[in-house]
Amino acid sequence: MARTKLQRCKECRAFGLGTKCAECGGTMVAVAPLKFSPEDPQGARRRQRVDAGSDEWVESLPTTRKEESE
Repeated sequence: MARTKLQRCKECRAFGLGTKCAECGGTMVAVAPLKFSPEDPQGARRRQRVDAGSDEWVESLPTTRKEESE
């Protein structure tokens, strides 16, 4: 099951409740992120699983900065 019930198509941006878009057949993604809790009981295990803080993890993070051309 998806993280949230309301989904949005990656291609045509249509809303729906399924995993495939009814309009174009594209993949649906969650509209809202998961709820955040400062007392996250699984936070330490999740960070360990994704190796948070490593160079590879830092490079994989999205950025809003434009890449400078060399």
